[in-house]
Amino acid sequence: MIIIDYSQLCIATYMVAIGKYTNSPIELDLIRHMILNSIRSVNHRFKNEFGNIVIAVDDGNSWRRDIFPYYKANRKVARDKSDIDWSELYSCIGAVRTELEEHFPYVVIKVANGEADDVIGTLARHCVQNQEHVLIISGDKDFIQLQADNIFVKQWDNAHQRWVSHAEPKRYLFEHVIKGDMGDGIPNVYSQDDHYITKAARAKPVRTKALEEMWAGGVGELTSSPQFKRNITLIDLKRTPAEIQSEILNRLQNYPKKAKSGLMTYFMKHQLKQLSTAIGEF
Repeated sequence: MIIIDYSQLCIATYMVAIGKYTNSPIELDLIRHMILNSIRSVNHRFKNEFGNIVIAVDDGNSWRRDIFPYYKANRKVARDKSDIDWSELYSCIGAVRTELEEHFPYVVIKVANGEADDVIGTLARHCVQNQEHVLIISGDKDFIQLQADNIFVKQWDNAHQRWVSHAEPKRYLFEHVIKGDMGDGIPNVYSQDDHYITKAARAKPVRTKALEEMWAGGVGELTSSPQFKRNITLIDLKRTPAEIQSEILNRLQNYPKKAKSGLMTYFMKHQLKQLSTAIGEF
């Protein structure tokens, strides 16, 4: 199975592109071509080894925000300061996602209150349990944790054309939980929930020596602290609520199959002449 982190692939592809073509406007035709060409390249390169594509999509309402209101709160602030019209970019990404659902022979999974991370984590574990190889298409290092205890999971950053791996995936997850995730607004285990919002006080740092000692001897009483429980619940993908995991697997097993026969009509409608010559690679 090939699992594509849809939003991450779209945004990373766009960022690489605008680095080459400065001042490029956000236009649906251009975004569509970028996204589809990225998916084509993934499918062409990896299908024979890993099988069919599943596209993992975020729902707008994450269960993580229900239990941690500050989850990813800083991202909106950063994007408001950006020169990129994020509203228009996300509109284009959403439009292409709808087209993928309607016209392409891929499984597209989006579940209520679930993120693409939940889809990817659930499906990766499902594949490992069935001793099936799975390739995650994402540059997000959060998925390193899924490489623990098995030889079946690999990860490819398509935008930068490189493998993502770690010598000790279990340790990576452990340190991620202890240190938190600034990008997602999750403080370290010594800090209160609103640390990145109020910035009222400097957080107690997680020293390298302390990490070494915790990794060697355990975290002791820290495991019972609300901050540790917060972090492991938000970061460890095994903690995705059971009902969301169940719905993801249900979608996978019951997703309606679509033929590729209508792709040429789709390509012609949207004037995707270059991609239509490589229709066999989709």
